[in-house]
Amino acid sequence: LAKEALGQAMRRVSAIALVHDTLSEGLSQSVDFDLVFDRVLMLVAEVASATSEVVRPRLEGSFGILPSEYATPLALVLTELVSNAVEHGLSTRADGEVVIAAKRASDTLVVSVRDNGGGIPEGKMLDGLGTQIVRTLVQGELGGLIEWQNLEGKGTEVNLTIPLQYLHEKGKAADLPSV
Repeated sequence: LAKEALGQAMRRVSAIALVHDTLSEGLSQSVDFDLVFDRVLMLVAEVASATSEVVRPRLEGSFGILPSEYATPLALVLTELVSNAVEHGLSTRADGEVVIAAKRASDTLVVSVRDNGGGIPEGKMLDGLGTQIVRTLVQGELGGLIEWQNLEGKGTEVNLTIPLQYLHEKGKAADLPSV
């Protein structure tokens, strides 16, 4: 249990560190989040290889350019969600799959994390530390919405809707290409 907690803490710190590394590579306060997320997926792939040889998380779509204020909380949220999908959702599957779909509009970023595992057990509350961190970051830091769905024995899907109002408030929307 202590080893698992330490592993989770190390993963969280690593996610923050890779965002900061990416930001320090340029002078801009914006970051190509697709590059950051590639690194997040490598981090999560290490977790996957410890639990299953077959799980390969993959990205569909694009996050695009995001201000640094979004990058760190979003990287942490996605690290938690994808790690949970691998560790809990797919722990009993030999052919597990985690798909992260990102869809960017001018005023919203919609992301889903879907696995083909057993789904959330009926009546099981989502109240672990990882879930609390995800809720706090999505609702508090990103001003977004989060929803968990049990796909009736076909896995779990977590949907994030993140408004990009910060871009408009800071006048950065014109600087950032919409994807």
